[in-house]
Amino acid sequence: MLRELERIIGERKVNPQPGSYTHRLFESGTNKIAQKVGEEAVEVVVAALGQARAEQIGELADLFYHTLVLMSQLGIGLEDVDNELQRRHASRSPAPPQE
Repeated sequence: MLRELERIIGERKVNPQPGSYTHRLFESGTNKIAQKVGEEAVEVVVAALGQARAEQIGELADLFYHTLVLMSQLGIGLEDVDNELQRRHASRSPAPPQE
């Protein structure tokens, strides 16, 4: 679903839909989008520390969505992040053998 959401967000960026929340975010600019990601991250932390699982999942979904909007605004795709994670994983030294 993340890749599909990334596609939809990209489509909204190229073909704005009046009244669309995603369109309003893009119109607000990078600073506002980044601020929204920060707000959502705080909400995830608050949910993790005292809310039910359903609220935690909802807040995480909001954070993922807003992060994807910010990534699109910055020209960064899921593939870019995936490549970085793979690079980091590949650069890890193997654990020494245990005796």
